[in-house]
Amino acid sequence: MSATLTPARPSLAPPFRRRRRLAWLRGTAIGLVTLVFALPLVWMFAAAFKTNLQVTDPSVGLWFTPTLDNFRNVVEAGQIVRSMGNSLLVGAASTALSAVIAVPAAWAVGRFGMRRTGSVILIARIVPAISLLVPWYYLFAQIGLVGSYTVLILSHMFVSVPLIMWIMISFFAGLPVELEEAARTDGLSAFGAFWRISLPLAAPGTATASLLAFVFSWNNFMFALVFADDRTQTVPVTLFNFISYASTDWGGLMAASTLITVPVVIAAVLGQKYLVAGLTSGATKG
Repeated sequence: MSATLTPARPSLAPPFRRRRRLAWLRGTAIGLVTLVFALPLVWMFAAAFKTNLQVTDPSVGLWFTPTLDNFRNVVEAGQIVRSMGNSLLVGAASTALSAVIAVPAAWAVGRFGMRRTGSVILIARIVPAISLLVPWYYLFAQIGLVGSYTVLILSHMFVSVPLIMWIMISFFAGLPVELEEAARTDGLSAFGAFWRISLPLAAPGTATASLLAFVFSWNNFMFALVFADDRTQTVPVTLFNFISYASTDWGGLMAASTLITVPVVIAAVLGQKYLVAGLTSGATKG
């Protein structure tokens, strides 16, 4: 009798172990990156409830008796509340005006292949804004705009318009042109096809670009330091006032930093769906 040889099945253990090892390494890497980015925020939030002595004492970690005196003092001083209102006004106005200008322009560039215009936008995006502060200050001072909300909005738009445009070009370039052609066949104009067809489809990208532009405006320090006065200064300049030559009010600084971080975090959480969808679509289109 001859024995029948059955071919041995390949073992599934090595690929399974490899995938398990890769998953463990990926989880460890994600955890380390999250820890690096989250630790400063956790320290800031904890320091906001400490006294100045506790903030500067290395022996005081996360186990301490919290106090609300820092928040109470910051709010009662009134400057941080007014500065948050100024930042909200400047950020909302500059973002809205930038979107009105940049989104149709991005559609035109993406739809009609204006490569030179796209290159000019990229140049405007990478030009250091600090190189323009001196001519801007001279120009705005001559027409009496220094210290007003108008100059802050215009200066922020210089960065927000190219930012929104650069993000939105890839969205409109990736949309099927047949949709607009069908709309124009039905009697719509070119702008009507953009308004009724392309713009709704690009809503995630518009939300993403607008949120990023608002965050830039909210965090911008340089423009407000040069162009704003005591009446129109925004939150980054107000935070700078907690630092003096002789000492630093660490408790008040951390409390104010916590207060101005909350609106941005809320905006990011509420717009998370559009933000993720926009970033994902922008990475795969174009």
